[in-house]
Amino acid sequence: MGKAISAIAVILLLNACRFNTNDKKILPIYGNRQPVTKTVNGATVTDTIYQTIPQFKFINQYGDSISNKSLNGDIYVADFFFTTCPSICPIMHRNMLDVYNAFKNTPDVKIISHTIDPKHDSVAVLKKYADKLGITGNTWWFLQGKKEDTYKLSESYLVRKPQEDAKQVFIHDGSFLLIDKQKRIRGSYDGTDPKQVSQLIEDIKTLRSYPDEIKVK
Repeated sequence: MGKAISAIAVILLLNACRFNTNDKKILPIYGNRQPVTKTVNGATVTDTIYQTIPQFKFINQYGDSISNKSLNGDIYVADFFFTTCPSICPIMHRNMLDVYNAFKNTPDVKIISHTIDPKHDSVAVLKKYADKLGITGNTWWFLQGKKEDTYKLSESYLVRKPQEDAKQVFIHDGSFLLIDKQKRIRGSYDGTDPKQVSQLIEDIKTLRSYPDEIKVK
């Protein structure tokens, strides 16, 4: 619980610091960071290693294998859900449709939704769910894998750890997580709040506008 509160506090603090002194909008980088000192051309320099999303491998609604490498060169939004969720998941994905429609023709933007109920949410079930939402193509993937792998991955996204029974007591915080092309977390948004989802869309546009040389410390 203490770690969850700390993570939330960091997110709130970073969300308050979205602009630098030159009024150039720079999104924060969430998670742990580690300074690394090295020698470059005879000079000692300190660089920063940021927390990144680790390797994963799941199956999408088309039966295709999707790994972290499938997202190389992409900005993406991640969330966690299950198809029979009666509460916030339908709201989240109605709002996520705004993100999908904004970027469905943008090759370097993706959405990945991880089911937390893989026993029920087979590939066929995920495909039916995607079809019902009107999702086509490869912009938005609904991913299924081993429950323990999904739960472990959720911790890397700073999502609170689920309990034993995913369908009944999974802690739904409704987060949409924004990940940059270096697989770093750049934003956390309440997926049930249309205003925050609109901000997510704007922040994706901001990330896409960054020149390669921009680095956030």
